[in-house]
Amino acid sequence: MCCPHVEQGVADPAEEPVVHDAVPAEPVEVVASREGYLDAVERIRAGHGPIAVDAERASGFRYSQRAYLIQLFRRGSGTIMLDPPALAAVTDFAELADAMRGEEWVLHAASQDLPCLREVGLDPDRVFDTELAARLLGFERVGLGAVVEQLLGLHLAKEHSAADWSTRPLPRSWLVYAALDVELLVDVRDAEARLLDEAGKTAIAEQEFEAVRTRAVRAAPAEPWRRLSGVHAVRGARNLAVARELWLARDAYARDVDSAPGRLVPDASLVAVARTPPSSKRELAAMRSFSGRASRNEIDRWWAAVEAGLATEDLPAARVPSDTLPPPRAWADRNPEADRRLKAARPAIAELAEHLNLPTENLLTPDVLRRVAWEPPVEVDADAIAEVLRAQGAREWQIALTAPVIADAFVRGGQPDPASDADAS
Repeated sequence: MCCPHVEQGVADPAEEPVVHDAVPAEPVEVVASREGYLDAVERIRAGHGPIAVDAERASGFRYSQRAYLIQLFRRGSGTIMLDPPALAAVTDFAELADAMRGEEWVLHAASQDLPCLREVGLDPDRVFDTELAARLLGFERVGLGAVVEQLLGLHLAKEHSAADWSTRPLPRSWLVYAALDVELLVDVRDAEARLLDEAGKTAIAEQEFEAVRTRAVRAAPAEPWRRLSGVHAVRGARNLAVARELWLARDAYARDVDSAPGRLVPDASLVAVARTPPSSKRELAAMRSFSGRASRNEIDRWWAAVEAGLATEDLPAARVPSDTLPPPRAWADRNPEADRRLKAARPAIAELAEHLNLPTENLLTPDVLRRVAWEPPVEVDADAIAEVLRAQGAREWQIALTAPVIADAFVRGGQPDPASDADAS
């Protein structure tokens, strides 16, 4: 069944649209049985065109990033909402993956949903990312609600975006929200595709979509406890050992009870204990800065972690090797030549981005520009800069546009400063 919003005209982004509240095209129901799932697969097969896909997680509430609801929409198929936890015992989604194979998936901010979709065996061959398309089109606001309003003239309520989607049963108002997240996506995709074509950015968008789809999963850090917010304030190897043991204890417990770690004991509490380790369990329990819903009823767990940190001979290094560059404000003292290169290149890239009606960070990420400025090729020309950009993961369209600009800026940045020469004389 086709969404009724398809026939609505696309609003001109330059005009103030007449906004109406969006409503689902059909009753919202969740598929939680094997029979219902197989029927949903056949509906997807019977539809036509791109498939809109979205997933709802319980970030901030649960330890895992699993999908607690998966929504699909396809013209001729209607809206389908699957309950992965309920279906886990009766299916592995292989039939659905087969039905969706080779088709274009439409997602908004695809990088957020692809990991949890892949976790259940759903992996696209092609994607169209409506958030990324909005960025490439120069939209000021790229959230789904803002894009829907701008392109379709419909108001999309987003008040349930941070809800605990592990809740069962799911409230009807949440299901309406979830249905609309996919029912409008194909219309948005078609509108954006036309605008991209008119702007001559279709090839650029295709490269960006493919980069999102094929982006490698980041390797887990060797010492994940160092991501503890505020750990930089912990001084000394012994105190860092306490921080490490507390983080590991909390992480293990959070995994066991499937809870977001910060909901058990916040980072700030762990850091407060590590900075001034207590000498007894009673002293730990009395610390006002040690809070959280599991801070007292699991006091034995936390005290054991403190004791382990105070007793271990496996002390962590105060600092670990990192490829992180110094902040640009320190470059003038630490690497003045790189500082001049960066100061020449940044405004040149910003000017090019403005000319192309692109966010600067989408034309070239700031980190990539900083890295090539910090350690440029021996021969500063467009070809050599292009090779460095490619090694840093820049896409070919980014390289073609920015390499000549960066090379020219680096040459100018390397010229003597007339003002400095005058001062020296």
